[in-house]
Amino acid sequence: MDQLEQAVGLVRDVMGPELLGTYLHGSAVLGGLAPASDLDVLAVTQQSLDEAKRQALVEGLLEISGLTPTVRPVELTVVVQSEVCPWRFPPTADFLYGEWLREEFQTGAAPRPGPMPDLALVLTAVLAGDRPLTGPPPAELLAPVPHTDLVRASVGGIPDLLDELDDDTRNVLLTLARIWTTLATGEIRTKDAAADWAMARLLPEHRPVLEHARNMYLTRHYQDEAWSKELKAQVRPHVDDVLTRIDRLRQQA
Repeated sequence: MDQLEQAVGLVRDVMGPELLGTYLHGSAVLGGLAPASDLDVLAVTQQSLDEAKRQALVEGLLEISGLTPTVRPVELTVVVQSEVCPWRFPPTADFLYGEWLREEFQTGAAPRPGPMPDLALVLTAVLAGDRPLTGPPPAELLAPVPHTDLVRASVGGIPDLLDELDDDTRNVLLTLARIWTTLATGEIRTKDAAADWAMARLLPEHRPVLEHARNMYLTRHYQDEAWSKELKAQVRPHVDDVLTRIDRLRQQA
């Protein structure tokens, strides 16, 4: 049984009849998994998870998910249907598991319900990808997200993203390229496709760092990331240019 089957089986077993559907999204749907890509799954349920279900999901995902050359990270988002349909902003996520939270979960913590602006991007991707793993097509359970809220969700996370620029350079550059692409086109693309779109519009001096980030995304795991001093020196000017373009689109929206 592969990781995706294990994750969906875990969700189905834990949630039982309260589960309305599970949906694959992200790179696996948009254009294929890169070496470090997550397996992204959205689960839609009838009601909020109780504490026992939260703990059961965390315990199972700690076993299924990982960040090694042979085990992919699983990102599981759970929403209560009535919290996202009819749509309102900011949306509420009932549960979120990701590998960046592993240390917290290993201490016994479990995800709690709370506002999650990024859910606007997740739901848009789920609706566009239309890849049910269980349940009906997502459009039968979810409402479309207005473009203005897609913009709000995209730009709202930029300050936190920039805090990670030195430690997670590849991911930050690719995510900024995807934000720019989403604001300009209304589409959510894979990180490499967004980078291709952005590089075609950047000045020549701002292309090399994004091209390097794209190539590492397609060929290397996170632990193999490497930057020369020359490329590192070009990161901040590149980011400043992309942020200017994003802000221009935000103001137009």
